[in-house]
Amino acid sequence: MNRLYVLVFVALLGVGLSLPGLGEAAITVLDIEPGVRAMGIGGAAVALVDGAETIYHNPAGLDDLEGFSVSSFYSSHLGLASYSAFAVTFRNWGLAVLVFNSGNIQGFDVGGNPIDAPLSYGSHAVLLGFGVDPQDFAFIPRLPIDFSIGGRIVYVSTRIGDLSGSGFALDLAYRMTFPDLRVGPVGISDLALGLTATNLLGRVNYGEHSEDMATSLRLGGAARIAEIVLLSSDIDLAGRFHFGVEYEPIRNFALRAGMLTQPGGVVITLGLGINVEGFRVDYAYITNPGLAGSHRVSLSIDFAGIDINAIMHSLRRILP
Repeated sequence: MNRLYVLVFVALLGVGLSLPGLGEAAITVLDIEPGVRAMGIGGAAVALVDGAETIYHNPAGLDDLEGFSVSSFYSSHLGLASYSAFAVTFRNWGLAVLVFNSGNIQGFDVGGNPIDAPLSYGSHAVLLGFGVDPQDFAFIPRLPIDFSIGGRIVYVSTRIGDLSGSGFALDLAYRMTFPDLRVGPVGISDLALGLTATNLLGRVNYGEHSEDMATSLRLGGAARIAEIVLLSSDIDLAGRFHFGVEYEPIRNFALRAGMLTQPGGVVITLGLGINVEGFRVDYAYITNPGLAGSHRVSLSIDFAGIDINAIMHSLRRILP
């Protein structure tokens, strides 16, 4: 294809992108690890249910949401790139928008020669997801395991300089939960396994040319130890590994740390979260080998977790 390839490593890797080989697959916003809480634990979130951010990681988990949730996050890196998202979920359904934009990037022609004018790059995606428990349907017999299935229909668009393209992809997902157990005096809860297959049949069309989107199969597991420590881990088809720990020393306050492998080295992540009556603020710091780290901040509201009586009581104490 006689088009410009863009040197986007500095801008995109800085916000957590694992690039497929240039010329082998379309580069889109979907290649960036999404979310904020998840990035605080190394992106290991396939087995987790996490409010509105669930739609980013495993839509099968939408079945386990209690009600209406919204979430938004923003990240900026080196003054070159911005990455933001907004998600809204109900039980069983979710909708999300991912937006990545970058400018002033050095471009190269197909011969590897730099071009004079800087380029811009942008990619947007819209995700419509669902998650259901098959045993909610009367015609399916009761099974000895607790699981849910889900999927996403994804629309993605990209803009590289003056070249633009768009396309669709299909994602499928599975999540299984297990009963709590005890190992001696230690309780283990929230045991879960998750599996996602993303960008199935995905393709971005650039006029007369098209590029396949990188298909990925990802398996993850999670468990909570003694009600205060969450361990989570993912591995994908390409061999990338994610691992994270979340420690909740007091109720509604969490400290996080994680790591993930990607081409070029190991990325270390740190994060924290504060939840006040259903209003949650999360922060994540993402390192990058050889580049400056990036920061992400999100605001989420879980309307099912809001205690209206407690809020009104607090307002009566504050207001005259």
